[in-house]
Amino acid sequence: PSIKMRIVSENKEGKMNLILWRHAEAEDGVPDLERGLTDKGRRQADAAARWLRPYLNDQVDVWASQALRSQQTAEALGLPYAVKPELNPINHVEELPALIAAHKGSDYLILVGHQPWLGQLCSYLLNGGWLAGQYWSVKKSSIWWFGVKVDEGGRLCAKLKAAMTPQLLLPED
Repeated sequence: PSIKMRIVSENKEGKMNLILWRHAEAEDGVPDLERGLTDKGRRQADAAARWLRPYLNDQVDVWASQALRSQQTAEALGLPYAVKPELNPINHVEELPALIAAHKGSDYLILVGHQPWLGQLCSYLLNGGWLAGQYWSVKKSSIWWFGVKVDEGGRLCAKLKAAMTPQLLLPED
């Protein structure tokens, strides 16, 4: 089945679309940063990218972690991406809101990353602050799309616009 939605860009002064995309299914093994996507993971990343591409304009920044699986997921979009160590699997999620708030110059910022920090960041955005021990489960290759603005104090104010899972995009898997 085809999933169609209309998502309107709200980019005005201080607003952007923040898209959090968890890497697709990856191989088991170590070292962790060298784990690549499985065949199923490639299908998941391609399906998510196919869904996402029509909504993007030419003002898109894509950031991936140093992990191969994150970069391979980002590559499915067919756009240039920057590798950001701040998005690595083990990071200090509390630093990400300031990194996001400092981002300027594009309508869309796509972060391709990992659990648990993606779920922690989703919780922060949806709750308006950090809640000890709280995070949302973000399934592999899922996309969480937020409309975000930065308030006068530099805090992120977010509204959830869409959440897509691979089960909706690849129902046969």
